[in-house]
Amino acid sequence: MTDRPGPLHLTATPGRLDTVLAELTGQSRSQVAGWIGGGHVEVGGVVVRKASLKLKGGEALTVQVPPPPDATVSPEDVPLDVLYEDEHLIAVNKPPGMVTHPAPGVFSGTLVNALLGRMTLPEQEGFEGPEGYRPGIVHRLDKDTSGVIVVAKTVQAHARLAAAFKDRDTRKTYLAIAAGTWRAEGPVRVDAPIGRHPTARQRMTVGGASPREAQTLFTPLASHGDGHGRTLALVRAQPRTGRTHQIRVHLAHLGSPILGDPVYGRESAVIGRHALHAHFLTLPHPVTGEALNLHAPAPDDMLGAWVTLGGTVPGSLETESG
Repeated sequence: MTDRPGPLHLTATPGRLDTVLAELTGQSRSQVAGWIGGGHVEVGGVVVRKASLKLKGGEALTVQVPPPPDATVSPEDVPLDVLYEDEHLIAVNKPPGMVTHPAPGVFSGTLVNALLGRMTLPEQEGFEGPEGYRPGIVHRLDKDTSGVIVVAKTVQAHARLAAAFKDRDTRKTYLAIAAGTWRAEGPVRVDAPIGRHPTARQRMTVGGASPREAQTLFTPLASHGDGHGRTLALVRAQPRTGRTHQIRVHLAHLGSPILGDPVYGRESAVIGRHALHAHFLTLPHPVTGEALNLHAPAPDDMLGAWVTLGGTVPGSLETESG
């Protein structure tokens, strides 16, 4: 039986509770969100279960870190929106709020749990505990990013799909709502290396520690002023590279962080997550080599947010080159 570690006593900095705890402890926001939701965090001696609680700074934080669960990942009966499936792979329209694979503090409700509930995934060796268990996963989407994700169903398919992503033989197209000071009327190509933020370990930034090349093409589909000095844009993002948080960081770098992004921008009253969706994905089939074109329709929450903010939805939205 694993001993329960002693409590952590911390002093808050200003910001959201989950973001502050992640920065103070060096853990992921998903892990500290699990602590908060499980009643393991106190603010000023009072248990708090709201991850978005605003801290002024100086509050006494107490975290009773729970012991890790057994090193198993359980199959779960979770409905999935399947876009394509054969004996080699499955493509899913991942909903916002679903973590791709188990991570520290998150051992259930992930895409891997849901897939194990309906199939056998390829064996994975060399992992210790559920945090490292990623069977079949060849790429990932952030928890609050919705859209197309592909998972291999065999060892051979996994190797070939992983090679396709590594060699940039895939084409990825995202849809985002940029909330800030969008000015461009045509495509904008951003070539700005991304590295770890020097002080906030859970964030990435242009430059930063050990930056790696990062290129994204942004194409505005529609834009309008909000009457308060901002210009909002519905943009198509096509990353050439696959750095962590790349689209979110590059849009913030342009002065137009994604709507509802509390890490690189700010929360929004019209959408409960960052407005980013993996819209299209084209990649070679791991066995036939033929181009596999996958499409996850634009989600209702993003379209609703855009319309609520005064935007109009372009008729060519569901065509990749429209």
